[in-house]
Amino acid sequence: MSKLIKDLRAGLRESAVPVVAQVQQLRVEEADEGQRLDNYLARRLKGVPRTFIYRTVRSGEVRVNSGRVKPDYRVRAGDLVRVPPVRTGAPSEPPAPGQSALRQITDSIVCEDTRLIVVDKPAGMAVHGGSGVSWGIIEALRALRPGEKELELVHRLDRDTSGCLMVARRRSALRTLHALQREGGIEKRYQALLAGRWTTDSAEVDAPLRKNTLQGGERVVRVDAEGKAAVTRFRVLRRYADSTLVEALLVTGRTHQIRVHAAHLGTPILGDAKYGDAEANARYRALGLRRMFLHAAELRIRWPDGEAAQRVQAPLDEDLKALLERLG
Repeated sequence: MSKLIKDLRAGLRESAVPVVAQVQQLRVEEADEGQRLDNYLARRLKGVPRTFIYRTVRSGEVRVNSGRVKPDYRVRAGDLVRVPPVRTGAPSEPPAPGQSALRQITDSIVCEDTRLIVVDKPAGMAVHGGSGVSWGIIEALRALRPGEKELELVHRLDRDTSGCLMVARRRSALRTLHALQREGGIEKRYQALLAGRWTTDSAEVDAPLRKNTLQGGERVVRVDAEGKAAVTRFRVLRRYADSTLVEALLVTGRTHQIRVHAAHLGTPILGDAKYGDAEANARYRALGLRRMFLHAAELRIRWPDGEAAQRVQAPLDEDLKALLERLG
């Protein structure tokens, strides 16, 4: 049995979806333009686990216009997507969050209009299912609103990051928001508590970032001259004895960008287990910090219809506020 068929069967057993020995060729329609490839496939391959989708894209079994691409590739109208053999029937029992989680997400909605929902994402909650997580924010919203068939994540936040998360309600809004992100039409402002006391009031980090995969399969991001351009602007909000509260404005939007750039300055985010300082993290854990202190505090969206910029804010979580009060 070939390795491809073994991987197919292993991935599909997760949702009891049988293999069909037929390659599919999917033509991307204009309405789907701008979506990430993994999201596009998740919508087209109903019932197929995201872990299977990621694995086949990374292995090169999924191809776009006969070439290999990454899961975050943005599909374009007319693209031809080759999909390996898989049956796309819906799973018998799709994963769903419990009622308490649904209530929590309902209470976390901070903005809603005809185009967009903004959720104040709780720390520790994934934005979507996959990689050992059965559901996330987007699956919960779809369960809460079964009549809305076009709900899609506009961007992502790390699981340990809280704050403003955009979900488009229409395909047209999703395309517009993706274009605004590419063109700098959306400002994303974060608050982070950094280890160490800054003496300057601001700093701009212009350091390219490159994703790496360690031997155990863990993905990390490093500053690398051959990486993708990445720029973050930091501004001091308040200084404490051995830490600094900053606002971080994303000029670009790379994976783990704020976390890696803060560490690159020698003042990593407190509570960051991947890029942080273990000694400082332990010291602040004793003060009550049980998570990474990174919060997506504000969005400013300049819609192309000429109206004033839409501003959405999410306050710091109570546990983070309590920590700052103890420090102050």
